[in-house]
Amino acid sequence: MATLADILNDRRGRNLAILAGAAIVTIAIAFFALSGQNARTADNESGELFFPQLRIRSSDVAKIHIVSAKDGTFDVAFLPDRGWVIPSRGNFPASFDQVKRTVTGLSEFTKIEPKTAKPELLHYVDLEDPAKGGKGIEIVLTSEKGETIAALILGKSEDIGDSTGAVGLYVREPSSSQSWLVRSMLDLQSDPAQWMEKDIVGLDRSRIKEVSVAPKIGPAFMVRRDKPSDANFVLLDMPKGRELAYESATDAVASALTGFSFSDVRPETPGEFDNAARLTADTFDGLSVTADVVKSGADTWVRISAEAASGAKPDIEKEARQIAAKAGGWAFKLPAYKADQFQTTRDSLLKPLENAKPAG
Repeated sequence: MATLADILNDRRGRNLAILAGAAIVTIAIAFFALSGQNARTADNESGELFFPQLRIRSSDVAKIHIVSAKDGTFDVAFLPDRGWVIPSRGNFPASFDQVKRTVTGLSEFTKIEPKTAKPELLHYVDLEDPAKGGKGIEIVLTSEKGETIAALILGKSEDIGDSTGAVGLYVREPSSSQSWLVRSMLDLQSDPAQWMEKDIVGLDRSRIKEVSVAPKIGPAFMVRRDKPSDANFVLLDMPKGRELAYESATDAVASALTGFSFSDVRPETPGEFDNAARLTADTFDGLSVTADVVKSGADTWVRISAEAASGAKPDIEKEARQIAAKAGGWAFKLPAYKADQFQTTRDSLLKPLENAKPAG
């Protein structure tokens, strides 16, 4: 039997021994790396809360201050007689779900490990001051008495292999350059539009019977269907010799008020909707929702109102009152795709005239 000395003296055997040793080292490195990751995950699950001295609850917070170089600065505040509102938007109602998710998410931040404390390195993890143009997002929670409950700048995130979907998030306190990697379930929204209460009109397409449109350009028109099971709406009073551009051409205008969304809001200005275009959707169960539409530069704004038809059921009357209460006095800025739906003209639904004479 060959001894270890014989193997080492043999060139081929020596090479095999070196390769075997390298494999053992590689396995060992992988083992310790995995052990480190497992240990990090274990620390992640049982680690120290970033705010150990605090038990943050939504009821403890009176104001949320958010600063972003990209989206600007705004507050979300609690008013005893109004609930959560966005002061910079005329105290338009804020989403309580967004408030709750944010406060809960911050309270559950768990330390994984300290990171760099060098100011010149903070930009690598997006923790530079957003007020000075940095990519970080600053959030400050204050109490009713104006006391700071929590203040952080949030930066980049990274995968930590957490099965619950949590990520590693780089954070630091605004008064310190010491950064930390924390376990986070929070997706902080820095766009004010994401904090606005969006439940204004809950109109499902299956309910819509007819939609009448009075555009700023071209004749008024109406699309209608006889029963909810009809797939497409019919254009009434089709011009002689014309036909729809395609079978479902009327669907966009018929669905304008379904999935109603907006990207900004402000108090309505007296008189701004006096000469507006108008779109009204009537449902099979007696609800009528109207949108008055105006252009302001490149932006499109709408005013929403609602009423119940005579003899409608009490729940429809209640729905109309709720829409009126939520939307009354507000102008809503439409995203581009919605603006197109609200400004449909009759000609845009039809095939072009083949024999139209060129101008001039």
